[in-house]
Amino acid sequence: MLATIGIAAMALCGPALSQPHGDKERKEDILRHRAMAAAHEAAAKCLESGRTEKECLEKLRQDCKGLGIGKYCGMRHKH
Repeated sequence: MLATIGIAAMALCGPALSQPHGDKERKEDILRHRAMAAAHEAAAKCLESGRTEKECLEKLRQDCKGLGIGKYCGMRHKH
């Protein structure tokens, strides 16, 4: 039942999500992608420096606030 509802919701939202962006929205998307990339690069450098995963994920969470979906800009590894 939930799967059917989910599929129906995606079908209704699909056309709204696929509409082309204007120049302003495109520039904002580019800036967001660069900010997310910088946050993830900083997280990688944090781990390389020997700091704990917990410390680096906390910094990533802070850097990603308001940028992407979820706490970590849409990226959390499985371990």
